[in-house]
Amino acid sequence: MEIIKNTSEEIVFSADLNVSLANAIRRSVGEIDILAIDECDIYKNDSALYDEIIAHRLGLVSLKNQKMKKDDVLELKFKANGEGNGEMVLAGNLGADVIYPETPIVLLSEGQQIEIVAKARVGRGVDHAKFMPGLFHYKHLPTIKILKEGEKQVELPALYPEVFEMYGENIKVKDAWKCDLDNEDMEYYPGVEISFGDSLVFMIESWGQIEAKKIFVESCKALKSNLSEVSKAVK
Repeated sequence: MEIIKNTSEEIVFSADLNVSLANAIRRSVGEIDILAIDECDIYKNDSALYDEIIAHRLGLVSLKNQKMKKDDVLELKFKANGEGNGEMVLAGNLGADVIYPETPIVLLSEGQQIEIVAKARVGRGVDHAKFMPGLFHYKHLPTIKILKEGEKQVELPALYPEVFEMYGENIKVKDAWKCDLDNEDMEYYPGVEISFGDSLVFMIESWGQIEAKKIFVESCKALKSNLSEVSKAVK
């Protein structure tokens, strides 16, 4: 296993893993408990957007994840008045539980008002997308071999700057994991060969509720839990 990139928002790593297992882990992201706005009591809405659209936008606001019981509710109050030439109401109006307070919700013209009490609950992505913690995908890790003839294919760094770069007068591989090409794409660039083995590269991007690496860990835990339930049922 090799860690290629590791931040709280994104992790990229390679590992030798069966594709079926990798896909099972990826699908288990929807089994992670995540806090999100699930219901809105709209007391006033003079904006140009329908109540349903406002509720939908609030449901997509990333909230700091918290350990809550199934029926627990976190109330977030939302009130704003339009002034001047118009005022953009931001998600930060919901309070300190919002991860990205600059997220726009609705534009209020002068004299318009909005007043909402939003109710956040813990849920899972298998039930609704607003409970998904981020993006999780993988692909086969390519091996790029540059032969003597291929070192002079100097147009490749210009066409694929994330994959190739110049090293003096020759080209070299910059980041193989960013490559989405195969040998068919290299037909007109002799001397550059792309092959694939058993290694996979995983790319996980968090939407802020939990760290990117924790998404992978919690997905594995969810998969293990589901397999244990199946095993018990079979016995």
